[in-house]
Amino acid sequence: MTIDLKGRIALVTGASRGIGYFTALALARAGAHVIATARTVGGLEELDDAIKAEGGTATLVPFDLTDMEAIDRLGASIYERWGKLDILVANAGILGVISPIAHIEAKVFDKVMLTNVTSTWRLIRSVEPLLLRSDAGRALLLSSGVASNPRAFWGAYAMSKAAVETMGRIWAAENDHTPLKVNIVNPGATRTAMRAQAVPGEDPDTLPHPSEVADRMLFLASPDMTDTGRLFVVRDNRFVDFNTPA
Repeated sequence: MTIDLKGRIALVTGASRGIGYFTALALARAGAHVIATARTVGGLEELDDAIKAEGGTATLVPFDLTDMEAIDRLGASIYERWGKLDILVANAGILGVISPIAHIEAKVFDKVMLTNVTSTWRLIRSVEPLLLRSDAGRALLLSSGVASNPRAFWGAYAMSKAAVETMGRIWAAENDHTPLKVNIVNPGATRTAMRAQAVPGEDPDTLPHPSEVADRMLFLASPDMTDTGRLFVVRDNRFVDFNTPA
């Protein structure tokens, strides 16, 4: 299926590498103007070059998602320039450490929650009015299998993603009467730097490339996607609707 996103404005967080990078590229390739955010300026510049090479356009916004006031300013800036937002891909997140819960340092735990949970809430707060100005606002929140299937030593990360999934379901239910559709994506084990950090002994060549996940997210971000409050999981290199609406 060919997805046409011409004229649509998409915001992707954590866009300097991995799933965020390739999702931003896929959205631009489909015609969307991509607002790409990340901490790493070099990665964003590489993304911009790749998007331009495909004939697409992007706006780069280097900032740290733990800067709550910067998130607020981002929403205001998008309104001033475009007056709306059509697509949000809340991809940015950190692993923290693989460790017994009782051994996690407080500052590490707090940073995981701030980056993965609080910043996602703040982002929702900042851009919801913009998504509601779209004729077909679409929001995708990235999660993980450990959110619903907790695994020993993945404590902080698993808890943060469980919170994100709950947040997404609540947000979807609150907007059930609006054109905004909110869904959650569990990309599964993917060849990313975070996965390498979490499972250092794993052969990355056995995992799907992040571009494969990104290509499959296009439909979920398109106006043709009419479901909301669902969890979509990558299985056998395709997305599977994993549960019922919120």
